[in-house]
Amino acid sequence: MIDREVDFNIVKGHMKVLITDGDTQHAIAVVRSLGRRGIEVTSASHRGFMALSFYSKYCSKRIRYPSPSNKSEFIEFMVNTVKNEHYDVLLPLRSMTIPVISEYKEKFLPYTAVPVADYESMKIASDKKESLKLAQKLNVPVPQTIFPKDIKEIQDKAGSFTYPVVVKASFGAGSRGVWYINSAEELVNLFKRKKFDDTPMIQEYIPGEGYGFFALFNHGEPRAIFMHHRLREYPITGGPSVLCESIYDDKLKELGLRVLKALNWHGVAMVEFKHDKRDNLYKLMEINPKFWGSLPLAIVSGVDFPYLTCKMAVEGDIEPVFSYKIGVKFRWLFPLDVLHLMAKPSSIGRFMGDFLDKSIKYSFALDDPLPNLLEPMLIFGHLVINRGRIKYPQGKPRFV
Repeated sequence: MIDREVDFNIVKGHMKVLITDGDTQHAIAVVRSLGRRGIEVTSASHRGFMALSFYSKYCSKRIRYPSPSNKSEFIEFMVNTVKNEHYDVLLPLRSMTIPVISEYKEKFLPYTAVPVADYESMKIASDKKESLKLAQKLNVPVPQTIFPKDIKEIQDKAGSFTYPVVVKASFGAGSRGVWYINSAEELVNLFKRKKFDDTPMIQEYIPGEGYGFFALFNHGEPRAIFMHHRLREYPITGGPSVLCESIYDDKLKELGLRVLKALNWHGVAMVEFKHDKRDNLYKLMEINPKFWGSLPLAIVSGVDFPYLTCKMAVEGDIEPVFSYKIGVKFRWLFPLDVLHLMAKPSSIGRFMGDFLDKSIKYSFALDDPLPNLLEPMLIFGHLVINRGRIKYPQGKPRFV
């Protein structure tokens, strides 16, 4: 058991869990996973009406907290909440909240379990530049990458790159953190146009498909693993899974474990790779130090990461879960596959044909339908975020 002055409700046959970021799509999977096991789940978010997990029948309570961008106000609110409401586990879900909670984890530990990595490891995993540098030290293959110091260095080197290249901010994702660039002129103009707080890295474009290694660690030791292959993504140039399949690959596993063990990781994480079709190597894209969008695939394949994480946090350890079903597919119809179809109308045949594939699972739950009935609203959110750009919100690589 974890050494602190808390009488866990789970010992008495009951557990209370507070999750953050209830507005994320995978929050629905977390709430259902825990709620179906009789765990009392409170879903919290700083975005009230957008939090679809609030509408799940397995959500026993809803909380709206201050934005994590205001660290002091957010931490004070969350510490008071877990202290006054006697939660057994605080489970943050998104990269916006996890680093903040990790940084101030000691403030929470007298009152609740917090299964996230220590801040020194979290800083590396949350920063794409630092993650790439770690991988290079570990001899984990990575795309050719440079870390320019300023616009002058970019102007000097722009003509020497092989295009297309990918410009990535150290923090952020989607159209706000990734740009595909096809020429030296485009590259220089991007850096003149954007006011970056930290100069982004410039990376070669990797032609190939996306793969993920997922794990739950207990202070440097793996306790659950899972792997998947992205069959369809949105944006179509590369992004979250639209359709993915559970796989097992020894090399992928070895690379993922090498990275997370080096970090002495604790809690869940995803190590994202692309399989470079030019040299047949897995190349690390980034570390996601959090629960991931394709979490429902892992759960239906037999690795219930939310439950295992909470159980480990409360009991101190769990029996390892290193096997799962292979060949299971999961499809996110709303909003991602609809957005993919809007971006690539020629995929209509596959879009319709997938409804006949019996191996594909969906998030729709007959016992908890309301969150799924509200999911189509998320399409409008994507349109707003990407300013109406559906096909290439991050730019179009020349080879696509």
